[in-house]
Amino acid sequence: MARSPRIDKTPFEADILDLSHDGRGVARRDGKNPGENGKVTFVGGALPGERVLAEQTAKSRHFDEAKTLRVLTASPDRVEPRCPHFGTCGGCVLQHLDETRQIELKQHTLLENLERIGHVKPAAVLPPLRDESWGYRRKGRFSVRRVEKKDKTLVGFREQDPRFVADLRECHTAIPAVGFRIEALGKLVDALQGRADIAQIEFIAGDATDAFDGVALVFRHLNPLSENDRGALAEFGKAHRFAIFLQPGGVDSVQPLWPSEVPLAFKLQNWNVELAFRPLDFIQVNARLNEKMIARAFELLEPQAGERVLDLFCGLGNFTLPLARLAGEVVGVEGEAGLVDRARENAHRNGLANAQFFAADLTRDQRGTPWMRAGFDKLLLDPPRSGAIEVLQQLPLKQFKRIVYVSCHPGSLARDAGFLVNEQGWKLKAAGVMDMFPHTAHVESIAVFEK
Repeated sequence: MARSPRIDKTPFEADILDLSHDGRGVARRDGKNPGENGKVTFVGGALPGERVLAEQTAKSRHFDEAKTLRVLTASPDRVEPRCPHFGTCGGCVLQHLDETRQIELKQHTLLENLERIGHVKPAAVLPPLRDESWGYRRKGRFSVRRVEKKDKTLVGFREQDPRFVADLRECHTAIPAVGFRIEALGKLVDALQGRADIAQIEFIAGDATDAFDGVALVFRHLNPLSENDRGALAEFGKAHRFAIFLQPGGVDSVQPLWPSEVPLAFKLQNWNVELAFRPLDFIQVNARLNEKMIARAFELLEPQAGERVLDLFCGLGNFTLPLARLAGEVVGVEGEAGLVDRARENAHRNGLANAQFFAADLTRDQRGTPWMRAGFDKLLLDPPRSGAIEVLQQLPLKQFKRIVYVSCHPGSLARDAGFLVNEQGWKLKAAGVMDMFPHTAHVESIAVFEK
């Protein structure tokens, strides 16, 4: 068995030259000859223009990793992190960077990816979309771990070292109803007989009702819970106006504990559309930014009353159903059959007869399916991190007048943009970033292509 490279714990000084895609400072050190660029070292907690005292944490052939011990010369863009757990919790990595500089960094990342990976450049750069940067996260997953040495149960996101669960008291990016009850959640689980069987807690929030505040908690448990434990969880839900769900197995095993019926839904105010969902369904994390994103997508797509629009990776209908208010007909396609069922139900509850939905694995050949053969005027797609190259290679692209691509990964967008522009003759008319996840290195973006 090959040995791991020995880590040198001797502190060293480093000048930070750039910021990596994951929010770490980039330095070069140990050049063998004068003037020679040294080995790339990624330094957590450091910003461009700074000189820091750092300590190596990992070593590999091509690059090293380190953490900041002390900032010797600070960047003018450095700010005091708001969260007391910053630097340990892996949920946010950019709280020490001015918010304006954060979005500029994400825009730089997008444009650099487009040029380096896709060999394309947008004709125009869209102004960034932004909204409230704190208390925005309405969906997330906490890990749970009993730590005997601390004599407590930890509930929180993973640390920057993902082997460990961060010991959180609060989270300033989660919605306040959840973010300031993490400590209470830890005490709740710690008091359960089956505390060792609780593996994770997922939270998701829709609109509040008279019965509860719109927040649902899903407790994933590895073995059946006792009646006493079930009662304690239900009482916690009643006290905090949370809906409580249990998940003893896979996604389909989720069942309500309290109350017995939970109307989870949120309204897209600008479009008079209400989307019902289940507690493990995908919804956009940032509710207010989501409304702005939909508006921008439609500004770029310019759907008309007589047009047919194809919406790929449509989920619950987040884009599809508002589109149905504007276009003649909309077809949504999604890989997860459960989401398609909910999308159809949402179309019915909103009285939208001009929206159809199909379940299909968009990474596989779909050229024989009826929806693929139907004619369309415009295309909107919002794929997962892996992108949409497989379905783009199948689509008869010549039928579309315009394509709007919403992306959660700039690298896959860049690759797919390269295909559209360099191989299919489309023009990248505009692209820009949207701050769906402030204080993290996650880059959400949108691009519009024309023939």
